[in-house]
Amino acid sequence: MSPQNLAAAVGEVRERIARAARNAGRSAQSVTLLAVGKAQPVALLTAAADCGISDFGESYLQEALEKIVALQERPLTWHFIGRIQANKTRPIAEHFAWVHAVDRLKIAERLSAQRPVHVAPLNVCLEVNVAEELSKGGVAPAELPALAQAVAALPRLALRGLMCVPPEETEPARQRAWFARLRALFEQLNAAGISLDTLSMGMSGDFEAAVAEGATIVRVGTALFGARPPRR
Repeated sequence: MSPQNLAAAVGEVRERIARAARNAGRSAQSVTLLAVGKAQPVALLTAAADCGISDFGESYLQEALEKIVALQERPLTWHFIGRIQANKTRPIAEHFAWVHAVDRLKIAERLSAQRPVHVAPLNVCLEVNVAEELSKGGVAPAELPALAQAVAALPRLALRGLMCVPPEETEPARQRAWFARLRALFEQLNAAGISLDTLSMGMSGDFEAAVAEGATIVRVGTALFGARPPRR
């Protein structure tokens, strides 16, 4: 994708977010556009930053670290959104501001222990397997309260909210139903005294439904950058 086409794509996605927010009685500013740049070249991320995007999500650790170095002069916020392997927690804890897919206490404990003391606590979202699909990660809804209590007590972490990757649906009503399930869990935790402010939900094919159900971060890749190139 050319920088010119990217600028148009960014504008279109922002307008769709704003429209969905207005329809839900919300402010467009209450939704953060997280550009998912995995497998995309640094030049395209630079162009996205030139379009005003400041939050970037990555899933491939080594590629992400190279991008962070390449763009270190820019005031960007980096989010790790992929599955986390225990042997890779240290560089994630050291180089990212957010982690979106924590679903095990062991991973949270390692991130907490390895977060440098001279930087702000690492913002964390717990990934919930809202449909309890065997092929996907995420904590089961029934196990979420205990995990949230344990993670909230860890030093060097700031438990901010919940994240999900629901089944792919084409009907907006069905899309909304999965996001409503995550929002209900979010509200239950807040009612139980765990203070959360973030719902990371919605991707290129369903982010409008997610905004309608309260998403505060939408993770958008294809709608911004086009089809993901093959990894080398």
